Amino acid sequence: QVQLVESGGGLVQPGGSLRLSCAASGSIFSINHMGWYRQAPGKQRELVAVIPSGSSTTYANSVKGRFLISRDNAKNTAYLQMNSLKPEDTAVYYCNAMVVEHSGRYLEVWGQGTLVTVSS
Repeated sequence: QVQLVESGGGLVQPGGSLRLSCAASGSIFSINHMGWYRQAPGKQRELVAVIPSGSSTTYANSVKGRFLISRDNAKNTAYLQMNSLKPEDTAVYYCNAMVVEHSGRYLEVWGQGTLVTVSS
């Protein structure tokens, strides 16, 4: 079984920074893309950023220039560096990954979510 565990959320003032981590564990042969999504109260879950196994990345327009996604393939871990945070960034942030298990099975896996609150 494959699990994603997020960490790094918390309360931060507007203009501040946070770094989220997402560690994958289990019977992992490889990981295709890894991404971050978020869901604010009363809103649908939305894509924040995604990074495939290569180096190209995709960001939501609302976070371009402020957030940076990266990954450490050796550690099966993805990161989301969030700078210049705004109150509208307040949400539960979820990690997502497309994983290939040693059995050859493809899995889409979600983390449990970590809360980010931007408030003074």
